[in-house]
Amino acid sequence: MIIRVAKSADSISIAAVYNDAVLNSVAVWNETPVTPQNRADWMAARQADGFPVLVVEDSQGEVVGFASYGPFRAFDGFRLTVEHSVYVRADQRGRGMGRALLQALIEYARKQGIHVMVAGIAAENEGSIRLHQHLGFKTVGLLPQVGVKFGRWLDLAFLQLQLDEGPAPKRE
Repeated sequence: MIIRVAKSADSISIAAVYNDAVLNSVAVWNETPVTPQNRADWMAARQADGFPVLVVEDSQGEVVGFASYGPFRAFDGFRLTVEHSVYVRADQRGRGMGRALLQALIEYARKQGIHVMVAGIAAENEGSIRLHQHLGFKTVGLLPQVGVKFGRWLDLAFLQLQLDEGPAPKRE
């Protein structure tokens, strides 16, 4: 398994992994599939803003998952907090790729001076919640019935990982 920074050519594989999650899971609360061009534009915007987009390749060099983070909320006071996403192709789950991607994101965030990483996870996704907890994330909240997909209400669990012990930045 190789984890690397995504390239625009990866947009086809990234779109395929994302669209599988859109169509077949509650990992993402979107119901509209995206195009490879949409993912290429998304990647370019993330990277231009200084945020990582990472991919994981299987032993044959095929991109089978991706991860990224971006702003948690669009206010200055949240500038040192990010929210992340990790997606792995269905047939590759359970092989440590999601863990490796998340660990790489955590290290990237620490190097960028990010203070807190947030995960918003469908409360029924016990596997993802366990993975996050094993990597030090703490469950900090539950928002019942804030989403809907597949004709049913979804609860959103929030987990967070504090990445450093530093003092709050001085006022700018």
